[in-house]
Amino acid sequence: GEKSNWSERQRRRKSERRYAEYLLVGHPVVYSPYVKVCIVCTKNPTQTLRTTMSSILSRWTGWKDFLLAQGHVSIILVVAYIGNNFPKSYHRNENHNPDMFWFVCGIMTVVALATLKHKESDPKRGVQLLSRAQTEEWKGWMQFAFIMYHYYRMYSAYNEIRVFVSAYVWMTGFGNFLYFDKLKDFSIDRAISMWLRINYFPLLLSTFLSVPLELYYVVPLHTTGFFVTMVTCWLACYLEEKHGLDYWKSRITGLIVCTLIHIAFYETSAVEFLKLFSDEYHFRFQADKYSALIGIWSGLVWGKFRQYLQWAYGMNGEVTWAKFLQRFVGFFLIWSWWYAFGYNSDKYTYNPVHPYVFWMPVAGWLMIRNSSKYLTELHSTGLEFFGRITLETYVLQFHVFMCNDVQHIPVLIPGSDENGLWYLRFLNMLLCGIIFVPLAAWARRVTVTTQTTVVELMKEIRKGFSPEVPKSEDEADDGDKEEVSLLKAENGGEVEMESAK
Repeated sequence: GEKSNWSERQRRRKSERRYAEYLLVGHPVVYSPYVKVCIVCTKNPTQTLRTTMSSILSRWTGWKDFLLAQGHVSIILVVAYIGNNFPKSYHRNENHNPDMFWFVCGIMTVVALATLKHKESDPKRGVQLLSRAQTEEWKGWMQFAFIMYHYYRMYSAYNEIRVFVSAYVWMTGFGNFLYFDKLKDFSIDRAISMWLRINYFPLLLSTFLSVPLELYYVVPLHTTGFFVTMVTCWLACYLEEKHGLDYWKSRITGLIVCTLIHIAFYETSAVEFLKLFSDEYHFRFQADKYSALIGIWSGLVWGKFRQYLQWAYGMNGEVTWAKFLQRFVGFFLIWSWWYAFGYNSDKYTYNPVHPYVFWMPVAGWLMIRNSSKYLTELHSTGLEFFGRITLETYVLQFHVFMCNDVQHIPVLIPGSDENGLWYLRFLNMLLCGIIFVPLAAWARRVTVTTQTTVVELMKEIRKGFSPEVPKSEDEADDGDKEEVSLLKAENGGEVEMESAK
């Protein structure tokens, strides 16, 4: 047994190295700014690397924030280490409790209703479909259910959770398509910024805690989805600008190429390449093989859906029959998915069909959620907050809210173990959550600070030996807007269009 466990650990370490090489070496955009420094030093023998870096660092105004952020993340990593190795705990399988799962989901529903906020649409922009706030709200309630699914071992919700994960990956393709299609920003800054946003904290956590990266399988899914979307949009814009194709022909051509590549990889033996990383990646990538792609296609036709919304719920009043038809179709899609596929409790039967049918409940939910002007203007600020920290809550749940790499439940309150009274176990869960959620919010702030300061550093590196020229007020304002646009469009829709203005 010990020998097999050692072999498994060795295999995982190898897969981690391969994945790290893919993320770092496979994306030379991370290193390309340094190439210019090396070239400059070669072409200018009188200049040394020391003077080059001194010149760059003297212009890097965010270095203090960067160092402070690294100090903060060190504290977060120590807390995660303590939580992951907490001495008093019991196996998560002993915490299977469907009643408590639904009870805490009911509490979150009350919180969501109590924090509802209504904001009138800007008449100039019209009715907004899947606004930034609504996107975060959507991510928030899915993430809450996802975490509680793990905590209470809610086996019967497996198929629904699979849909939630696919919806996250769908948002990656959808939101980034809108961003790239609107701004045509295929810069190194954008690539580095989003790579850091997705990978920075998970990679640190995995390294510090010595856990396999495949535990955070959503991270490589999002990373791959982002770069696939970026390359697809670049190809479409290239066909439009260099070969004279009109908007629709260039976009459809780019997406058809992307679709054919997906089919050629995932529907042939080429997909076995993923086993070089691990069997876990092989399964996870196949489960969401078309999620980001469907998100990209959705982004392409999103403008048509928005036109429909203006007609159905615009300034001329609501079209009543359209509203109720939209709701009927939405419920019908969700019911059809459940009746044909979702009811099946055998995950080994459901998993093979999931990549082809997950869009049904996703589309159904979006139709119901946006089935009136008032509903598009309404969102829960409580769920919105939780939605903004989904990446951090996703990776930290395994080590702080739960422990021993998600296999155990920590016991902070005496008597709240697997044999404890239900209310003590509930209070223990709340106490863990009080530590877990603020820690995740802190990790997000640290990540965003690192993200913005590193992007600033990359800009200074690209300038190389260029003399420092004071910025005018207009240039400074433009720089601030550019920085804001880099931070947005993580997964949502309308924010990308806002950041372009």
